Amino acid sequence: MMQRANILLPVALEATFQPQRGMATLKSISIRLKSVKNIQKITQSMKMVSAAKYSRAERDLKAARPYGIGAQQFFEKTEIQPGEGEEKKKLLIAMTSDRGLCGAVHTGIARHIRNELAVDDTKTKIFCVGDKSRSILSRTYGKNILMVANEVGRLPPTFLDASKIAHEVIKTGYDFNEGQIVYNKFKSVVSYQLSTLPVYSTPTVEKSEKLALYDSLDSDIIQSYLEYSLASLIFYTMKEGACSEQSSRMTAMDNASKNAGEMIEKLTLTFNRTRQAVITRELIEIISGAAALN
Repeated sequence: MMQRANILLPVALEATFQPQRGMATLKSISIRLKSVKNIQKITQSMKMVSAAKYSRAERDLKAARPYGIGAQQFFEKTEIQPGEGEEKKKLLIAMTSDRGLCGAVHTGIARHIRNELAVDDTKTKIFCVGDKSRSILSRTYGKNILMVANEVGRLPPTFLDASKIAHEVIKTGYDFNEGQIVYNKFKSVVSYQLSTLPVYSTPTVEKSEKLALYDSLDSDIIQSYLEYSLASLIFYTMKEGACSEQSSRMTAMDNASKNAGEMIEKLTLTFNRTRQAVITRELIEIISGAAALN
């Protein structure tokens, strides 16, 4: 008799715990469904915020473009080139920000700089504008980073911010003869293009043969103008980068919201099927028990 009870005990326990396993599955699906819905609310809110910031960034970019165009024309007309035979020292200024969740905006700039450093990393230094470029490049090229400018991207960039960054670039004391500002150039709401702008030091500019096109230029005037043009170029590239970042974040959050919606539909369907299976199993057990009593 004791043997019969021992044999029936696992069957009774199995019948008792089967609904609990189903309930546990329903609870886990319900928790996951709730979390995905919360994520969708966050991504939709971020999309709306990015849309508002993008419209303002686009307006600011139109006003900032003359700063960049004017500074570029000086280098184009004077046809400045690094001196041949000189020791090549290069400076790369990475224009990123502190904020993520915006697609490949920051990783594209870091990839371009990594390719430059792969050619020659001994005489190339990096000035990181924004913490994202520092976090990516410091893993492999931390010794090449001169300085990092933080707190970029939380508020719309101003010319004062660009002037401070330009002042810090000059104050580093790195005697470069060729430089590049690596940034994202805004094209449309759904696209941007990785671009570079040249930057030169005062000795390199003074050696240009076509500098005589401009009258009454001495070293002090050239130095002052190069400081202003560097601030203008940084301001222009910050505006281009901010507009590209907001448009990319808006697109990324829109895609994330759509993916969350698809996941919600799948989880809802799974939840309903699981719940129906649990109900069906419980009904079968009730009917089987009633039939056994009869």
